[in-house]
Amino acid sequence: MANSTMVPEFLLVAFAEILKLRVLHALLFLLMYLATLLGNLLIITATTLDQNLHTPMYFFLRNMSILDMCYISVTVPNACVNSFTDNRTISVAGCAAQIFLVIYCAFVELLFLTIMAYDRYVAICQPLHYPVIINHQFCVLITLVSLLSGLIYAGVHTGNIFRLSFCQYNVVHQFFCDIPSLLSLSCSDTFSNELLIFISAMGIYGGCFIFIAMSYLRIFSTVLKFPTREQGKAFSTCVPHLLVFSVFLGSGSGVYLRPSGASDTVLDMILSVFYTIVPPFLNPIIYSLRNKQVKEALRKVILRKFYSGKL
Repeated sequence: MANSTMVPEFLLVAFAEILKLRVLHALLFLLMYLATLLGNLLIITATTLDQNLHTPMYFFLRNMSILDMCYISVTVPNACVNSFTDNRTISVAGCAAQIFLVIYCAFVELLFLTIMAYDRYVAICQPLHYPVIINHQFCVLITLVSLLSGLIYAGVHTGNIFRLSFCQYNVVHQFFCDIPSLLSLSCSDTFSNELLIFISAMGIYGGCFIFIAMSYLRIFSTVLKFPTREQGKAFSTCVPHLLVFSVFLGSGSGVYLRPSGASDTVLDMILSVFYTIVPPFLNPIIYSLRNKQVKEALRKVILRKFYSGKL
């Protein structure tokens, strides 16, 4: 990395140059960050302590919550500090670590969303086979495969970007280090990098999109045969999941699949918020905090802590 990279550090771009706007942006990010941590911690606590929630669906939700806490922690704290202090420098090693972690978390997030779509498909379309197909061994195995494959995927993309040379211009037009912004800075030929991004996007992300779309087509066709009351319950479970996935994949595709010469800094930064910050922020609200079982489990946990504290 030291041989191929000539610049000693990179400079990140803030959302605004005016101090008041910069502080406002930092406070907004900080509030979203704290709300995300709190929401996901509540889900982890409820699904861990309540025996009734020790099911495959809540196993995946707990893993998603842990991942979301890590995902949003990769970018937001550093962005808040940079906005408050107006210190936008990031070392080459720090930039490489941020790219690796963002790609890793985004990749595993996509796989978790895909697994959860499959879980909903089996639960609604094959309810009698659900305990056999979605058993404990399957849940643990598919989670480990997702986590390990994410290491390989993130390592390949991070290594591929930092074999390039970065000569003089070192301003990253983003509030965190990401691949598209660094590709536009490189003074090397980036065709192989762009080709790798395109192939992986079409193969992995496109494959997950097709799988989820097919799952929900079958789910909706099955749900339409239910009584009206049951239809509403099933749609309220599935539609939010589809919405989060669409926002996550659509915004990420808008940043990574756009030609490097057509980059728009402000638009890229806004789209990046929708695939790095919004999903971890919304997931607790959409998946669990609207769920009666989770709310009941949280109520029990809070009451237990309250009474034990009084005693």
